[in-house]
Amino acid sequence: MVSAVAHSPRSSALPTSRSSPRDATHLIASSALETGAAGLNDGKSSTQTTTQAAAAAAAARRPWDSTFIWQRLLPPLLGLGLLALLWELVSLGTAASIPSPRDTFWQAVQIFSNPFYSQGPNDQGIGWNILSSLKRVALGFGLAAIVGIPVGFLIGRFTFLGRMFNPLISLLRPVSPLAWLPIGLLVFKGANPAAIWTIFICSIWPMIINTAVGVQRVPQDYMNVARVLNLSEWKIVTKILFPAVLPYMLTGVRLAVGTAWLVIVAAEMLTGGVGIGFWVWDEWNNLNVKNIIIAIFVIGVVGLVLEYALIRLATAFTFEEVKN
Repeated sequence: MVSAVAHSPRSSALPTSRSSPRDATHLIASSALETGAAGLNDGKSSTQTTTQAAAAAAAARRPWDSTFIWQRLLPPLLGLGLLALLWELVSLGTAASIPSPRDTFWQAVQIFSNPFYSQGPNDQGIGWNILSSLKRVALGFGLAAIVGIPVGFLIGRFTFLGRMFNPLISLLRPVSPLAWLPIGLLVFKGANPAAIWTIFICSIWPMIINTAVGVQRVPQDYMNVARVLNLSEWKIVTKILFPAVLPYMLTGVRLAVGTAWLVIVAAEMLTGGVGIGFWVWDEWNNLNVKNIIIAIFVIGVVGLVLEYALIRLATAFTFEEVKN
């Protein structure tokens, strides 16, 4: 006998209807979270898009800033223009004894078209003369740095040495560097060593003085800490004094290079040989005023480049702002 049980749709769906409220709740919550997250992302993206669009619109509406031109570019150009105008007026007032800016410019173009020609020891291009002067400056300046910076550390570090050398520095520093040139000629028996000696003498004083002042201005607390830690003198110099004195030392280097470049021109005029100073004097003997004016501008440009290079060096190795 086979018995058959009939199941109604309501009875078969009954277990499902018991679990459906919880499942429905989870489904609704998950869908709500997804919808909220999607809406939040859409809101963020729309906010970012709106912000970017507003910034672009503000940049488009912002007027062109001409501060750089008015405050940085225009004043030097006006200064050069004023110099050219005065130069032209002087040229007209002296009946062309002083060449005009235009004539000098074309002469400069001709000179710098071949700056490194060589037709004998007394006839060389302006490039070789500049390099010879820079070589003398580098030698004299380098020797002054080797001697002057350690002496400055010693004078600033030890009071006895400071009192010993301060009168000598005060006595010899005001002496014109060219006054030392005959002493160099007498001792070294040559024009080139005498010129280097003159550069050495004029460069050493700024290095000694600025280095000594920097050492004396090191905070006393630093030295007290070094004494408590029982640091050696070498540790004190390398770890405490040198980083603190570096800005003062580089200031002395800048002053020394500027003075050395000024003095080498005058020294070469007196000693002769190859160099920008001798080139100026030789052109004066030939009454070539155009070349003399060109040499004046060349000397100024080289000095400006040296100054700028040392300023960049100082700002790279110190934390303080290096003033122009």
